[in-house]
Amino acid sequence: MDERALRKRCKRTLQSLGIEPPLRVEVLCELLGEFRGRPIRLVPHPLPVPGPFGVWIASGSADYIFYQRETSKAHQDHIILHEVGHILADHDSDVTDALFLPESMPDISPDVIGKALRRTSYDEEREREAELVATIILEWSSVLDRVAPRAPADRSAQRVHTALNDRQGWL
Repeated sequence: MDERALRKRCKRTLQSLGIEPPLRVEVLCELLGEFRGRPIRLVPHPLPVPGPFGVWIASGSADYIFYQRETSKAHQDHIILHEVGHILADHDSDVTDALFLPESMPDISPDVIGKALRRTSYDEEREREAELVATIILEWSSVLDRVAPRAPADRSAQRVHTALNDRQGWL
């Protein structure tokens, strides 16, 4: 998929989720899971080094994003958004050696583990697409966090704010 088409798809999806600044990755994943009809479960895990920082596993009833527990919150958010990038770009899962995954995940059987995405370089086209999606979301949220007016807490004021606000949306 070319960059322009990927940007349009991301914008359309993010707008449909109704996410307001400031961006909270956990909320984005929750809303995206609801939108897709299958929850996205975020699992911090001490992934082995060297190796991938994140792994997306699509099971029959949920999507699991395992991300490196042993890193900063900003890096964890980026890792999660990279894996979300694979979901938004409609990437299929690959066969992988997923021996580092917890043995007791309730919805993950050996055949599901075979669908895991394991990536360690950005050489492949889909890796660049996923990284582009993460970058797009982080760039847009950074801009919106600075320019979007905050909604008032009072419900009456919120209605007026919504009616009068020249909303930037997901650019």
